[in-house]
Amino acid sequence: MMINSTKINRKKCLLLCLFLIIGLSLQGCSQREKKVSKTGFYFDTIITVTLYNTDDDTYLKDCFALADKFEKKLSNTVKDSEISKINDAAGAYVTVSDDTLTLIQDGIHYGEISDGKFDITIGTLSDLWNFSEIAENVNSESNEVDVSCVPSKTEIKEALSHVNYKNIEINGNQVRLKDPKARLDLGGIAKGFIADEMRKYLNNKGITTGIISLGGNVLTLGPKEKDSNYTIGIQKPFAESGTPLGKLSIKDASVVTSGIYERYFRVDNTLYHHILNTKTGYPVENSLDQVTIISSISMDGDALSTTCFALGEKEGMKLIEETDGVEAIFVTHDGTIMTSSGVGKNTDIQFETE
Repeated sequence: MMINSTKINRKKCLLLCLFLIIGLSLQGCSQREKKVSKTGFYFDTIITVTLYNTDDDTYLKDCFALADKFEKKLSNTVKDSEISKINDAAGAYVTVSDDTLTLIQDGIHYGEISDGKFDITIGTLSDLWNFSEIAENVNSESNEVDVSCVPSKTEIKEALSHVNYKNIEINGNQVRLKDPKARLDLGGIAKGFIADEMRKYLNNKGITTGIISLGGNVLTLGPKEKDSNYTIGIQKPFAESGTPLGKLSIKDASVVTSGIYERYFRVDNTLYHHILNTKTGYPVENSLDQVTIISSISMDGDALSTTCFALGEKEGMKLIEETDGVEAIFVTHDGTIMTSSGVGKNTDIQFETE
């Protein structure tokens, strides 16, 4: 949530930002007698799980075993994952697990409600831009890179021709891409899905107090002690990492933020960010700097943060108001903060600016 991964080494930035997020989130929790915490690196992001009222780290080991299992199933960069097998099948059916099937079906759903602005077949396009690799080479002072980092119009046109979630065909637990050159990329929903699965496991074990953080996706378990809320800091766009725009008070909820300051670079003073327009192939251009989604299901927050950003402030907020159990905070280029109708009115969701 407080990530600006092109200004310093990405992994170092993630570690720093995660520390700041958790530091804000755990205000008032330091007096707990029992606490266990563990950090790992999966899906190209830092994952930290912190649990309270227990000193048994077995639960943490099991959470990270889940992260490892899902990375091996869902990552398009893991050679033998189920997603990679679909991508490499040249249009043939591949039998997948129920987990992978569910996530693909949910991805299709968000493609439908966003008119394709959220599209899990974005793989050819996201591979073309490759912000992760660019971030390692950007000038840390100017945030400038060489113009060669921007794909050509011809390359973008070719990549876009294979982006269409309607090319996904499902038959039972078999999945195929009707376009043999299309590529699935579940990066827009996988982290939220993993957080939800960790919470489900922990709740089944009787663990109902803690925080799960996956590179900016924050999921709180239950309330803090005595039914109080957690405090989550929301990064101020383009400010120094750890500078909060405001503080969000929640319990038993997910907070996911997407913003143009998270992964970006500049070429000749033009900013290119990682949220791509599935119609043009270039980064989304609108009035927004960031979108924060508060929801009970982290996977929904993951998908909606990208979807609403791509839709823009009017259509994005309209979608939120029409979606039950979801709230949002939008921030525009000029610093205007917009909140959905339930923020502040819902006692479990309070937002206070700095």
